[in-house]
Amino acid sequence: MKAVHGGKTILYWAAAFVIFLMIGAVLFRNYFILPKTQKNIDYRIVVFGDSIIGEYREETSVTAIMSSALSEPVFNAALGGTCMSYTETDKRLAYTKDCLNMAGLSQAVYADDFSVQLNARIRESATDYFDETIKGLSAIDFTCVDIVFIGQGLNDYHGAVSLDNEDAPYDTHTFAGALRSSVENLRAVNPDVRIILVTPTFSWYRDEQLTCEEYNPGGGLLCEYVEKEYGLAEELGIEIVDIYHDFYSHDNWEDWELYTNDGLHPNELGRRMIADALCRAIE
Repeated sequence: MKAVHGGKTILYWAAAFVIFLMIGAVLFRNYFILPKTQKNIDYRIVVFGDSIIGEYREETSVTAIMSSALSEPVFNAALGGTCMSYTETDKRLAYTKDCLNMAGLSQAVYADDFSVQLNARIRESATDYFDETIKGLSAIDFTCVDIVFIGQGLNDYHGAVSLDNEDAPYDTHTFAGALRSSVENLRAVNPDVRIILVTPTFSWYRDEQLTCEEYNPGGGLLCEYVEKEYGLAEELGIEIVDIYHDFYSHDNWEDWELYTNDGLHPNELGRRMIADALCRAIE
């Protein structure tokens, strides 16, 4: 009987030793092998958006002009072709680019987890800067960010995304629901962050020989999305920069050549005008 009892004692001690080793391994891994990534606290201003802000990344870009004018770094988180909302029609989040829309990025900020975005593989043209942008965005300490600009909307308009869902105000497959959700996510991380909406710009559709005042892709005119933003700004208690009304002159069809490269994407003058408007909003 003593031998049996001694055997049990040995088993207990062996089990305890194994547990001790497991706990030690976890602690060693957390504190020595995989220390927490140091967050970047240099950026106090982050600008989300689409190709209107994201297409250019060099010294004539909107954010570079802002950085020079404000004498501080401004992070360009704008990704061309992205929307405010999720756009997968089956609502299964199966579309790879959906995670890069504002609804997806704000969720990643909230969860402090950009693993989905970092592993997304986009094969569309003019997206070579996406990886670097997401890596930089994932490293920002959003608890230290003072101002966030949100400049999506044009691609929601192009994609005929529904403006709102009265039965589900936080439906992220609608323009308004995605914005409400994004603001909530950002405020959950940083309750004091200053959020400023940036409307889409006036645009010309040369192939159709129509302006945005006439072109309806199926969800309404662009001005309806701008009007929705005004209502949401008041509802959510956030600011708005209007670069749609009285911004680009458009009395004549040829005016698109003054401010844009193609009727949609701003040329250097257009980018400077946008940067100046955002700087004025800050000041």
